[in-house]
Amino acid sequence: MATAAPTSAQRAETGRRWVRFASTRDPSLREQLILQYTPLVKYVVGRLAITLPRVLESDDILSCGTVGLIDAVDRFDPSTGVKFETYAISRIRGTILDELRSLDWIPRSARQRAQEIARTFARLEGELGRAPTDEEVAGELGMDMVQYTRASLSASAVVLSLETPTRTGDAQEGTLATTLVDTIEDPVAPDPLSRTEEGELLDRLSHSLRRLSERERILLSLYYEQELTMREISLVLEVSESRVCQLHARALLRLRGHMADLHT
Repeated sequence: MATAAPTSAQRAETGRRWVRFASTRDPSLREQLILQYTPLVKYVVGRLAITLPRVLESDDILSCGTVGLIDAVDRFDPSTGVKFETYAISRIRGTILDELRSLDWIPRSARQRAQEIARTFARLEGELGRAPTDEEVAGELGMDMVQYTRASLSASAVVLSLETPTRTGDAQEGTLATTLVDTIEDPVAPDPLSRTEEGELLDRLSHSLRRLSERERILLSLYYEQELTMREISLVLEVSESRVCQLHARALLRLRGHMADLHT
């Protein structure tokens, strides 16, 4: 985020404010904390800009994010040692995405198309011995380039709520479904199985990333590691912002195809 780093005195004051609020639940302290961290909402919305549809106006999206921020302030426990910013960004993002999901902004057909495009990328790459062009993938799917571009951008916006039930091999009828939020590791509770699964997932991801082009790897690194916006990335790569969106969608689809291929 392009904000000045707080001084040690400011961090100390914020820490004291959190301690006081945690013990007193003082409404005035609550309001101060909400106002202090309000810029986080715009930051999260800016990071989500590539996937947000026109279902909601910008003011509505900011309102959803603010609800998430307020919820984060009310739920945050400073004694855990986790930075509030880290906790709040997750809550804000989750609130926005949950609202979008409640509006059913991603049709089932778009989700199915995302899987189909990803599978086609992986299959053609195996058959051709190289990354297929967008034209080749579109042709294989019987789509013209306008249809393909729209489908690719929609596919890159497929997201999951943390409340989405996960599929497990031993799930039994009548039992409570496990959600994605349930799978988040408790930092104070070691879980060897989760760590093993996480390691296997990272290995698959690393292997899949190596199969992307250098340009695609650079784009993903700039977006997910350096946290640049699409506009900033367009300046780095010297292409239009819309082209960055297309390249981002293509990279994600190839990754999905490789990950699925490795998992089978």
